[in-house]
Amino acid sequence: MKKEDIAAYVREKEPNICQICVWKNGKEVFSGEWNGYKKTDCVHIASAAKSIVSILVGIAVDKGMIKSVDEKVLSYFPDYAVKRGEKTIYDVTVKHLLTMRAPYKGKGDPWTKVCTSANWTNASLDFLGGRKGITDEFDYRTVCLHTLTGILHRATGMKTADFANKYLFTPLGIAEHKNFYAKNADEHIQFTVEKVPKENVWFADPDGLATPGYGLCMSAADMVKIGQLCLNKGMFNGKRIVCEEWISEMTNPREVEGNRFRGMQYGYLWWIIHPENGIYAAIGDSGNVIYVNPVRNISVAITSCFKPAVSDRIDFIENILLPCLGEKND
Repeated sequence: MKKEDIAAYVREKEPNICQICVWKNGKEVFSGEWNGYKKTDCVHIASAAKSIVSILVGIAVDKGMIKSVDEKVLSYFPDYAVKRGEKTIYDVTVKHLLTMRAPYKGKGDPWTKVCTSANWTNASLDFLGGRKGITDEFDYRTVCLHTLTGILHRATGMKTADFANKYLFTPLGIAEHKNFYAKNADEHIQFTVEKVPKENVWFADPDGLATPGYGLCMSAADMVKIGQLCLNKGMFNGKRIVCEEWISEMTNPREVEGNRFRGMQYGYLWWIIHPENGIYAAIGDSGNVIYVNPVRNISVAITSCFKPAVSDRIDFIENILLPCLGEKND
């Protein structure tokens, strides 16, 4: 297959892809749009939002707003009333949240209880802890991660989208994002599954805190800039956005127990695809991804409309897309 064959392949084999943008050595080498999308349209990128939140946490650490990832979560919520008999929550750190190794009560994400509550952060805190103590087991959560949004707000004094606009999006040339509020559960679900283009919005709770686990809408042309920022170890267009040490720690691979996640490892809200050569990715349901390959200095961004059966696009990127662009598998 050649570069000109990519469009036909997408239409036939990957029909929910909306946009692809590829940069190599700091320059765009390929872009394409499907399903009625324009290059500037935004798509709900699902859990790929988590990885961008990791960068926001790094910026807050750089600025001394968050002193350390080893700080206790409850140090940011002195007004939170811990449930009687609960002890584990006192030992949970910011790092536990970033590495998906925080302990939780129950299994799965308590969407209804969190998203119908008056305070999503406190509702998420209610599920943090449990009788097992700090086990350091990998436990991937989405809505429970809302605690991290609360920490950012307490640490910075800014709403999530405002902080992102000022310190990340605007410096990267990404349009400012506004909060999106769902009026009810049906509108919430519709936001996550509808296939029409979106504006530059971020799903937010009633207090204006954007959801850190999902809900961010971006174009592939903007997402690829996030990848380029990571490739440049925190620099973009000659300007320091986040420190090099954070990028290194954020992408430091940690083993993930079990076979559920195709053998991938995990950093700070980033999936480590090939730890032996430092390839990592932000991955969201339906095949939304920011793929970063430091060996070849390549960043790939793909947006995709909702399709439940698609979990990631790593095989497509490595076995189809990059070879079509003349890149061999590492």
